[in-house]
Amino acid sequence: MCYKNQLLGLLPGVGMYAIVEAGGKQHRVEVGQRVAMERAWPDAAPGAQVVLDQVLLVRDEQRIRVGTPHVAGARVTGTLLRELRGDKIIVFKKKKRKGFRRTTGHRQHLVEIRIDAIEA
Repeated sequence: MCYKNQLLGLLPGVGMYAIVEAGGKQHRVEVGQRVAMERAWPDAAPGAQVVLDQVLLVRDEQRIRVGTPHVAGARVTGTLLRELRGDKIIVFKKKKRKGFRRTTGHRQHLVEIRIDAIEA
């Protein structure tokens, strides 16, 4: 194996993956993977096809394509499987010496997506 491929992490047998941006977060996705993302498609129902256009990086067995900021012509398609909610987060506010205490909770709305294809 050549030294350049070792530096770039191009190893034989490593599949294709992409890094996409959705809901303000970046996710590393592969074909067949299930990913929980923030709900960026409020009107989509389970079973709907979703397209992730903001692809930041695409890697296959031959090369790595890095966008500036997005890879031109690359997109990731997936199927929306279900809507779910994240773990509960407790928000506690307090002001010292004032007797002020407030406790609230928050659960983020998420969607589970199965990645069907990475088109580069």
